[in-house]
Amino acid sequence: MEEITKHLFELQDLTYRTFNAKLIPGTDPKKIIGIRTPALRKYAKELIKTGQWREFIRELPHQYHEENALHGYILGTIKEDYEEVMELLEEFLPYIENWGVCDTICPKIFKKHPREVYEKIKGWVKSEHEYTVRFAVVSLLQFFLDEEFRPEMLELVAGIHREEYYINMAVAWYFSFALIKQYEIMLPLVESKSLDPWIQNKTIQKAVESYRISDERKQYLRTLKN
Repeated sequence: MEEITKHLFELQDLTYRTFNAKLIPGTDPKKIIGIRTPALRKYAKELIKTGQWREFIRELPHQYHEENALHGYILGTIKEDYEEVMELLEEFLPYIENWGVCDTICPKIFKKHPREVYEKIKGWVKSEHEYTVRFAVVSLLQFFLDEEFRPEMLELVAGIHREEYYINMAVAWYFSFALIKQYEIMLPLVESKSLDPWIQNKTIQKAVESYRISDERKQYLRTLKN
């Protein structure tokens, strides 16, 4: 919608545009408007209230990075209809081109439907599309490392063997949080050194950077680097 795009340019911060372009390499700088996250989140909530979001998210593909990010924030804000959110999400996933957009999507409604979401995740990790796989792993990190955690989820993520940096980074990020939240269950996987060496080392690096892991555990984890 032209009206929404026009408003996005009214929120433009040229200094932030330069900074943000460096964070998402591979994205054409001409497609980056330059809008700070709080402003985008606020606008997503405004569109939800007015109902203008419905037409906007059906207009795919979007032209600008911030339009995609706005789309992601909108999907994360809808709370009423799980089936609708999932339908809209699966329409959008193939159009995600960078980690910055991928990681904006955190549907609050997922918390109410863990079983259904987990079944979807098991399919998403097999996708050929890089950011669908990343979204699956990040969703496991966000929603399935506490009361909904199952040990089999570690095996699911360990079974991802891909070359893409942003998938592997998400996998290491997930495993580092598993060490923080499910240490006793995650530790044998790290001790086995069966993970890809890069993922093994990045997992340990991220874990020992956390203040939520004791110094004693950090010292031991460092001995497990590959």
